[in-house]
Amino acid sequence: MTAFKNVKGMNDLLPAQAGQWAQIETRIKSVLSSYQYQETRSPLVEKTALFRRSIGEVTDVVEKEMYSVEDRDGEQLTLRPEMTAGLVRSAIQNGMLHNQTQRLWSIGPVFRYEKPQKGRARQFHQVDVEAFGFEGPDIDAEIICLSAAILQRLGVKDIKLHVNSLGSPESRQAYRAALIEYFSEHAEILDEDSKNRLHKNPLRILDSKNPAMAEILMAAPQMINFLSEQCHEHFETLLSYLDAVGMEYEVNPRLVRGLDYYNRTVFEWMASDGLGAQNTVCGGGRYDGLVEQLGGKTVPGIGFGMGLERLMLLLEAQQLLPELEKPDYYVVVSVSDENRSKAFAIVEKLRQHLQDVKIELNCGGASIKSQMKKADKSGASTTLILADSEIAENTITVKPMHGGEQKVVDVDTWMHSAA
Repeated sequence: MTAFKNVKGMNDLLPAQAGQWAQIETRIKSVLSSYQYQETRSPLVEKTALFRRSIGEVTDVVEKEMYSVEDRDGEQLTLRPEMTAGLVRSAIQNGMLHNQTQRLWSIGPVFRYEKPQKGRARQFHQVDVEAFGFEGPDIDAEIICLSAAILQRLGVKDIKLHVNSLGSPESRQAYRAALIEYFSEHAEILDEDSKNRLHKNPLRILDSKNPAMAEILMAAPQMINFLSEQCHEHFETLLSYLDAVGMEYEVNPRLVRGLDYYNRTVFEWMASDGLGAQNTVCGGGRYDGLVEQLGGKTVPGIGFGMGLERLMLLLEAQQLLPELEKPDYYVVVSVSDENRSKAFAIVEKLRQHLQDVKIELNCGGASIKSQMKKADKSGASTTLILADSEIAENTITVKPMHGGEQKVVDVDTWMHSAA
């Protein structure tokens, strides 16, 4: 019989990796809490129309990458390809945005039908951070500083912040017209994807990674020259905040992001090495019209997504992955059959009393010698030994694994001293 394998691009997270992920997520959550952002959770599956309306019809995500099905009631549903639209839908539906501000975060899997490669899978995981109801550039700066604080907390090195402004819808229309005119003059150099986008979404051409188009992309008109006075002031004020905190950045006029809902501030953290072509670790920006677009009132918003797979690859390349957690105590049991249940009860009593302590019990028997080898391999700092004599006297043998005196102690006395 043929054994089943995982779906292409949807990978298993094995115990060693999962343990490292858990530690990384704990550090990230600690930073989010320090900035007073609150956790929220939304479904993996949303109505397909939500993503078509928010992300944009003429995007790679909607055109090529969504996992969509029709359910038994004829409803078109999609596994979320990004998290912002679902969080906005949830906030509107649950009355969280009317005359309120919100700082929210979520973490979980997202799905895109892409060609699997290093740093890109069909199921991947994101930390998603959103702020609603804040109009000024101070929240833009806070969001960027929060993303920087997470990366700093993890010790990430050799990354660069790229920022740009996409302006208002009105200034984007003028910029769009200029791009159509410019790229039409170089139509013979455009690849097929770019030709398809020319009159539908010319800003997306700027995001092309085709090296044959690099020269014309470099010479293309820049959004900064089409910004309204208000948008220009917003962007310059943001930069002044970043300067005030000593944040290094590069104004990148070709940074447009891949989703249509962005306006004004956009940013990305890019790694200089360790990720290959997929070098964006974190990206986001403003989406002031999205709430209204999805049926709510006019509420400004800004946020970012941070890809955990790429982040873990970068930490691995920089030798920054956390060490795997090891047990504090390994329990060796060598008792008669009549005392096995008593020994088990002692270990459970220790676990219940020492709730923050990691205790691994040798199960399945084996000789003392074999169990001690397992104890050493586990990495535990201390081995606890239970034999028939200890059961009879309510004692336990405590053996330090890296120097120190082995001693026999009363179970209850030791348990309270170790708490």
